[in-house]
Amino acid sequence: MAEEGAEGAPQKKKMSGKKLVLFIVLPLLLLGGGGAAAYFLLFKEDPKKAEAGHEGEADAAAAEEEAAAEDEAHPPVFIELPKMQANLIMTGKKQPFMVTTLVLEVGSPEEQKLVEELQPRIENEIVTYLRSLRPEDIQGAAGLQRLREELLLRVKAAAKPAKVKDILFKEMLVQQ
Repeated sequence: MAEEGAEGAPQKKKMSGKKLVLFIVLPLLLLGGGGAAAYFLLFKEDPKKAEAGHEGEADAAAAEEEAAAEDEAHPPVFIELPKMQANLIMTGKKQPFMVTTLVLEVGSPEEQKLVEELQPRIENEIVTYLRSLRPEDIQGAAGLQRLREELLLRVKAAAKPAKVKDILFKEMLVQQ
């Protein structure tokens, strides 16, 4: 009986060398090779691009230094825009509106003349953007900072070729 029990139990077969290579070693090699290829193609920086990037950074730093030296030669010029009023997007029963007075900072008197010539276009861009806002969009310091950044982008585009450096809020009232 002991012999029958030993004979009746299935014996474990050894895996042949071909199956071992085909099902275990080959997939591991493929995965490892694919991972290495992905690393070198996606994450490794090209040495030529790295050198060009460092040269570009040096050029940008030199340009900033030149701009800073030029700024020191000319004190900033400020242009006060007239008081602007814009209706905001209605969220309740009352129509909210905003009244603001902005000051633009430019680098030189020549740019001041250009900005003053383009002032109607600049005011149009500002009022058009303000009308697309809700009162919640400009609440708090973060909302005011976002408003300032968006206005600066639009004013820079409208004032080209003059360069507007900054926008300052002189007065702001939001009535809800």
